[in-house]
Parts: sequence; structure tokens; C-alpha cells
Amino acid sequence: MARAKTVYECENCGAQAPKWSGQCADCGAWNTLVESRPVASGPGRVAPGGRARAQYAGASGVFDLSDVKGREAARVSTGLSELDRVLGGGLVAGSAVLIGGDPGIGKSTLLLQACARLANDRGVLYVTGEESLEQVRLRAERLAVGDASLRLAAETCVERILATAEAEKPAVLIVDSIQTIFSEAVQSAPGAVGQLRESAAQLVRFAKQTGTAVFLVGHVTKEGVIAGPRVLEHMVDTVLYFENDAGSRYRVIRAVKNRFGAVNELGVFAMDDAGLKEVRNPSAIFLSGHETGVSGSAVMVAREGSRPLLVEVQALVDASHMNNPRRVAVGLDQNRLSMLLAVMHRHGGIAMADQDVFINVVGGLKVEETAADLPLLMAALSSFRDRPLPAEMVVFGEIGLSGEVRPVYNGEERLNEAAKHGFRRAIVPKANAPRRAPAGMEVVPVRRLSDAINAVLRD
Repeated sequence: MARAKTVYECENCGAQAPKWSGQCADCGAWNTLVESRPVASGPGRVAPGGRARAQYAGASGVFDLSDVKGREAARVSTGLSELDRVLGGGLVAGSAVLIGGDPGIGKSTLLLQACARLANDRGVLYVTGEESLEQVRLRAERLAVGDASLRLAAETCVERILATAEAEKPAVLIVDSIQTIFSEAVQSAPGAVGQLRESAAQLVRFAKQTGTAVFLVGHVTKEGVIAGPRVLEHMVDTVLYFENDAGSRYRVIRAVKNRFGAVNELGVFAMDDAGLKEVRNPSAIFLSGHETGVSGSAVMVAREGSRPLLVEVQALVDASHMNNPRRVAVGLDQNRLSMLLAVMHRHGGIAMADQDVFINVVGGLKVEETAADLPLLMAALSSFRDRPLPAEMVVFGEIGLSGEVRPVYNGEERLNEAAKHGFRRAIVPKANAPRRAPAGMEVVPVRRLSDAINAVLRD
């Protein structure tokens, strides 16, 4: 009998090597190669990434694009409108969704609440690999969904999970979590690269062949990304991340990949004793609501997926007692903060080289778009001069290295959202100025950073 060949796989990128080394030759990560055995392929078996694609891609052969009849994917509501928003409008039959987040952030709670609503009119199978059935029952009672017609199973072998699913024929299958699942065909411990890839491949194949919607819960690393090879995220249709600020009861779920909807879509929940509650007006939690004007505070209109959000950017500028003043940004890119302060000095005539600058986005939200450039600098200017910005004013716009204020997308929609919340003045890029301003709002278009500074300081 031939001895099984041993290979080493990278936990970061999934690349294989014939022998162990300290650094992966493909991605350059250190100490990520782990021992694994290749999966044997037989007549009735398809190795992951091989012929499996042809099995659930539909029909084989080559077709003209015009001959392919497209149809809109039917969607099913999960009963949670915020989760439906992140999924792109609802759950799609045959889709595979991977959801990750820090321990205790609410992944299992969210799925159990959604399953309880889905189980009212369709079959749902909840497979737990980390908890006992009694623990799941106790959580269901705490969430007031203990009487839901939900089917439960405590299993970690993917082959037995699929056999149970074929017998139960559920419309929705939840596997919590993928790191605890193993395949009998792979000779490695659960959570290893080979196990993750093989188990996920079988579950995704089952979803495509049977039309079952599959949810996979994934652990995250200390860097905040889903543990295991990145190929795991490529295999599924949708990848969702849970985010929250330390000590905050609010939870933000973000779509970083979605084949059936927009990416960077945002859903907001609040955690309490009865589980996760939907936040219908997220802008309210991202605004401090100061009774009087305070320096160092600016309100911007951020765009997350298809939703405009009013977000408060706070700044604290104080004299530094160190040779190298500190630059700290929470919720924004710290390198971009340093660049914008240099632009402020060169093209705005305001130097903060001897000042400590601290920037924070209220509510723990992470803003990645460049529309935060102008409000960031206006908040820093307000704190530096100790002059509160005018009340009921919003700001957005991108800053270029030559000091120009560049437009951002969906500018008119941002202004309409600000007008709905009672804001009466807006400083926006010239190219984003609408032909007709929203009722009751004064729009101040600016071309350069110096124009924005003058518009703020003259008040």
C-alpha cells in the first residue's frame, strides 16, 4: 500500500509546499505552513476547486451570452430588515453565506433569531458544533423564540451533517461554526487548512445542488479577519463581518462580498437582554446631540452601501510636549490624517506640526471613503481655534494634495438625507452643488480648501 504523501499548506493563502519552511513562498507570511494530507479523488468524488465547479455551474458547454436567459434571484425575508438589507434584499435559495466576528459579538444570536422567524413557513436545520443542544435551547428561551419549529443537531462531521440535511430537506441550513467541522476524507485536525477547505467545499456544493441556503459561522483571527485560507471567502457567495466598538451595545454588520447585492452594505443592531434589536434610524446613534455648540465637532454624511448615514467626526488638537507630536485616528485612516494635516499647512496656511491631533468617529463606525477628508480637517480646525462650527451644518468632500476639494458620489442624496434630519447648511464640493438645494437648506460650494476654511471662520 502506497504511503500517503504529506504536503504543507499555508493557513493564510492556501498555497501548498512539498516541505515545511518558515515563510510561505506565495504570500510571504511567516509560520503559517501546517502539515496536511491531500484529499483522495475517486470515481464519485470531486476534489475542491476541480470538477466541482462544473457540477453546480449548471450546464456544461459553451454558449453565446445572448442565448443565456437570466432571471432575478428569488429572495426570502429573514424577518430582520437590517439583515435583509446586508444580504441584498433577502436570502437567496442555494446561496452560501459566511459570517464572522469577534467571540461573543452576537453571531449565533443573530442567526438563531433569524432562524426562528424563517422556521414559521419553511424548514430550518441548525447544526451546532460548539455548543450542546441544551445550550442552544437556553439561548432560544432567553431570546423568546423557544417555541419555534426549529430542527437542531449537534454534529461536527460534514458527511453526517450532509446525510442529515438530505433526510430533513431544509430550506435553510446553519453550521456553527465551520472551524469545528471536519471531513473523514482529510487526515488533519478540525480547523486545519485542508479541513476548512474540504468541509466548506462540500457544504457549498450541497447548497448549489439542492437549492438550500447555507449559513457558515467563522471564527476570526486577532487581526479581525476570518480564520483560515482566503480561498474560504472565495468559495462562498456572501461574506459578512460583525463589528462593534468596545463597550458599546451597538453592533454593525457589513457585507464585504456579495454576489447578490451591493458590497459595503451596512446593518445596525442594538444588543440587549432579549437579543439583537434592529436600529431603524442609525444616524441617531452616530450623532452626539450636543445641547450647545462645542469645538472640535463636525457632522458629515457618509455613504455605506446604499444607505447615507449622518456621522459625527470629533477632533482634539492640543499642544504637544514631545519631539514627535502624536497623530491618532479611530475609525479613520491614520496615514491619511497625516497627509491631510500636511495639505492643511501647505494650502490652508494653518500649521499643526507642534500639536497632538486625535480624531474619532462617534459610535465606533469605520469610515473608509474619502468624503471624510473635509469634515476631518474642519473638526481639527475647530478644535485648534477653539471655535465651534455653526449649528445644523454638515460637511463632506475629498481633499486633493494640491488643495482642491474634489466631488464624491451621490452628493445630492447626501444633502437630502441631511435635510431630513434638520440640517440647514452644507459645505460641499463645487461639483456636488445641486441645481436646486433641498428646501430650507443653504448649500455653500467650495473649490479649494482655503474656500472651506474661509466659509467656516467668517461665521
